[in-house]
Amino acid sequence: MEHPRIPENPYLLLTPGPLTTTPTVKAAMLQDWCTWDRDYNGIVQGIRERLVKLATTSAGYTCTLMQGSGTFSVESVIGTAIPENGTLLVLVNGAYGNRMVQIAGRLGIPVQVLDSGEVAPPDLSLLESILRSDTSVTHVAVVHCETTTGMLNPVETIGRLVKSMGRIYIVDAMSSFGGIPMDIHAMGADYLISSANKCIQGVPGFGFVIARRDEMERIGGQARSVSLDLHDQWKTMEDQSGKWRFTSPTHVVRAFAQALLELEEEGGVQKRWERYRENQTILVEGMEALGFRCLLPKSLQSPVITAFHNPENPEFHFHRFYEALKAKGFVIYPGKVTSKETFRMGNIGDIHRADILRLLEAVRDSMFWTGRP
Repeated sequence: MEHPRIPENPYLLLTPGPLTTTPTVKAAMLQDWCTWDRDYNGIVQGIRERLVKLATTSAGYTCTLMQGSGTFSVESVIGTAIPENGTLLVLVNGAYGNRMVQIAGRLGIPVQVLDSGEVAPPDLSLLESILRSDTSVTHVAVVHCETTTGMLNPVETIGRLVKSMGRIYIVDAMSSFGGIPMDIHAMGADYLISSANKCIQGVPGFGFVIARRDEMERIGGQARSVSLDLHDQWKTMEDQSGKWRFTSPTHVVRAFAQALLELEEEGGVQKRWERYRENQTILVEGMEALGFRCLLPKSLQSPVITAFHNPENPEFHFHRFYEALKAKGFVIYPGKVTSKETFRMGNIGDIHRADILRLLEAVRDSMFWTGRP
């Protein structure tokens, strides 16, 4: 019996993930795998090793895969890494920083918030003041690419400050790892969290945590959850050569292994970052030429997703604009900023220069509020 042909995407996903994947990543999911089989566990081990190599050339780091969306991995870190007498300080400038605050609160972990608003970077002088004066703070967390707005936070500068104050540093690199050059060691991060369906261009189903090995060895017995016990998941993978504690997303794992191979074939993170950056530059220049305005200044903008102000026209309705673009083969994101009317366009995934140029033509043809078709 022949395998069914993989259908072409009816539209491109201009989102920060899930995102448009290659046909070969999709095809990797056509084979079934046994969760305890040596061949499958070998794939898992290979993924763990390759992720650490992507994160740093320094020794002393390890990787744990965790079922679920990226938020599951964030919760596994917060719920396992912070001891009973610990306090988490979260630097917030968007919805995903706020989500970490919500997770800590739900788990009964003392949490403090340094909120700089949705369109400003963290106040580092205030961060330093808090860390000097409040010895109860044991862990500091920040989102690298805050996709609420597309802001790229200065994680290395923050890391130097946090580590100089002797605190544990957690970086949510969900929408940046694999698409923006970084080094977890230079960053000073003790925990770096990301997901399969972001810049490495896999499909949804698991996240991963790259962490200092000595930290992972230290946090046993601290987890506030069974299924999200980061230490137990790591220990099982370490001791049993890539085995997951519970049923793993086998097809997603195999697709991710293919996605990692394709990242290498593209030229690694540097080349992928260059493609994403070119996509975003063309997008912004084209949108501005059509009269749209970016929410953030260029100095704060990531190459992952861009927030635009809604046109100041009473005839503009986002959902009508959304449906018009979808009919032309593009899916965009609604705004997530609470204080301004915005929408967002991502440019990661299997998206290239020609796709962005076609998108701009589709936008021009969908500007119904100007009297155009």
